[in-house]
Amino acid sequence: MTRTVAFAATEEDAGRRLDATLARHLRRSRAECLSLIRAGRVQVNGAGVKPSYPLRAGERITATLPDDAGSHADPRPEKIPLRIVYEDADLCVVDKPAGMATHPAPGAEHGTLVNALLAAVGTLAPSDDPSRPGIVHRLDRDTSGLLIVAKSERALHALQQAIRQRRVERRYHAVVWGAMPAPQGKIEAPLGRDPDVPTRFAVREDGRPAVTHYRVLEASKTLSLLELTLETGRTHQIRVHCVALGNPIVADRVYGGRRDKLGMNRQALHAVSLRFAHPVTNAALHFESPWPEDFAALASRLHT
Repeated sequence: MTRTVAFAATEEDAGRRLDATLARHLRRSRAECLSLIRAGRVQVNGAGVKPSYPLRAGERITATLPDDAGSHADPRPEKIPLRIVYEDADLCVVDKPAGMATHPAPGAEHGTLVNALLAAVGTLAPSDDPSRPGIVHRLDRDTSGLLIVAKSERALHALQQAIRQRRVERRYHAVVWGAMPAPQGKIEAPLGRDPDVPTRFAVREDGRPAVTHYRVLEASKTLSLLELTLETGRTHQIRVHCVALGNPIVADRVYGGRRDKLGMNRQALHAVSLRFAHPVTNAALHFESPWPEDFAALASRLHT
């Protein structure tokens, strides 16, 4: 018995090889995905292509899998405390705490935002990837702050398109090491996987375009408090762009490069604001999240 899985390549997938993208979406090994492609079980826009085929955003990928593939990925409701700041029939906005993964993945099958939401709101929009129902965009596990989650299919598709078309304003606050090169600026540096450490990302000439805007809110001799706005939404974009400027985020265990964490146990990055049009009513929506205690304590150091 087999089952067919279909999904559209996202902006994040653009430029990536088909085999690598398939492995990420299906949560299968790259070797398994290579075998599926070479066996003719994977098509892009209805046609067979090579494993190295570079995807474009919006292209339709279909894969024929054994019937048991992915069944373990179906998330289950878990009663976990959660701060929902807005909810209606089509979507909800959640203030995610640091330490919580957005959706189930290898090594984090339980205790995720998706598990908590399934218990709290009951139904999320079905997704091509069964482990990610309702997910419009993500935050890293140790990044706190605001996320949009879709409850209806119409909202999911409309919000994903709004993200791709840059019609969702996402603002972040971060505390970084050192003085910034200017009071405000634009970081434009393409990102791709680090060839030496596959779980990391790095600035690469052959990477995908990535743009971050920053503004200095406060500064001391050793620290800067930044407001950052995403023009693109690459994985780890803000964290890698800050490193590229020579101003890594405080306590970033992957990209920070310093032992002094100043009392922080996770990267000092908080998704502070969301502004977007409701995908069904077109009403203007704006939400803000207060700093968590650990972030507020760190920011107070700029005054000492």
